[in-house]
Amino acid sequence: MTKITAAITAVGGYVPQFVMTNQKLEELVDTNDEWITTRTGIKERRVLKKEEGEGTSYLAIKAAEDLIRKKNIDPAEIDLVIVGTATPDSLVSSTAAFVASEIGAVNAFAYDLLAACSSFLFGISTAAGHIETGRYKKVLLIGADKMSSIIDYTDRTTCIIFGDGAGAALFEPNMEGLGLQDEYLRADGKGRKFLGMEGGGSLMPATIESVKNRKHYIFQDGKTVFKFAVSNMADVAAKIMERNNLTETDVKWLVPHQANKRIIDATAKRMGLDDSKVMMNIQHYGNTTSATLPLLLNDYESQIKKGDNLVFAAFGGGFTWGSIYLKWAYN
Repeated sequence: MTKITAAITAVGGYVPQFVMTNQKLEELVDTNDEWITTRTGIKERRVLKKEEGEGTSYLAIKAAEDLIRKKNIDPAEIDLVIVGTATPDSLVSSTAAFVASEIGAVNAFAYDLLAACSSFLFGISTAAGHIETGRYKKVLLIGADKMSSIIDYTDRTTCIIFGDGAGAALFEPNMEGLGLQDEYLRADGKGRKFLGMEGGGSLMPATIESVKNRKHYIFQDGKTVFKFAVSNMADVAAKIMERNNLTETDVKWLVPHQANKRIIDATAKRMGLDDSKVMMNIQHYGNTTSATLPLLLNDYESQIKKGDNLVFAAFGGGFTWGSIYLKWAYN
C-alpha cells in the first residue's frame, strides 16, 4: 500500500493596506530608521485599521479567500480549518470556526492553534497528521495575527518589530512521496517570563489596575530572546538536515520565521546556505508572528518548483521552536 503524505497544494496571503514605515514610528517613539534597520532588517510593517476590519479573523478570511480564488476550489470541499494565531478574536469562541463559516467551508470542523510565532510551523505537523490518517482530503491551515492589537506603541523594544498579516496553505494527500518529510518540534515553558503578555488570561484577568499598568501588551527581554532564538533556530534547522542526510546543495529554500534578519542570517550560515536560498520579506512586513511562514510561501510561490526541498524554521514565545522538512508538490 502506498503511503499517504501531506502536501501543500495551494497558498494565499493578505496584508493590510496601511503601511507603518520606520519614519512614522520615529514620530511615536524614540527611534530612527537606521537603528531599526541595522538591528532587525525591518523597513516597514502593515497595520490593520478599524475602517478596514476589526480583528484577526478579517485577515484570516482574506488570506483564505485569496487561496480559494487562486486554487479555484469549492470551500464546501474543505474538511478542516485550522487557524494558528496568538491574537484570536476572543478567548472563548474559536476564531477558526468563524473563519470557516465566513468563507463557506460549511462541511469543515475548525479550531485554533496557539504556539506564538511557531503556530504555523506546529500547524503544518497538525494538518499533516489529519491528512495522513486518510480520513481528510483538504485541510486549510491559516496563520494570522493582528499584532497591533497587543502592541504598546510607546515601547520601542516591541513596536518596531511587529506587523499584521495572514497567510494560508491547503494540504491534500499525495502519493508521490512529496509533502511533509520530517519534523523536529520543541518547547520550553520557562521562556514565558522573557516573551509574552501578562494580562488577559486566567492568571491575570482584566482589571482597572491591569489596564492602567499596561499589562495587556506584549513584552520581551530582547537580549535573552535573541540569544535563545539564534541558537535554537539554527540548531533545529541543522538537525533536520543531518537527520535526513541533506547537504546545502540539497536544500533549495530555507523558509525562516521573520523575527530578525540577524537571526535568519545566523540560521542560514549554520546550514551553509547563501542568501539566494533564503526566503525573506521582513523588510516589508516585519514580524507577523503566525503569518510569517505562509506569507513567505505566498510571496515566493512562483519561484518554488515541484520537488524542491524546503526547510522551515521558527522560534516563538513560550518558548516554542522547531524545524520541518517538506518537499514542494506543484509548479
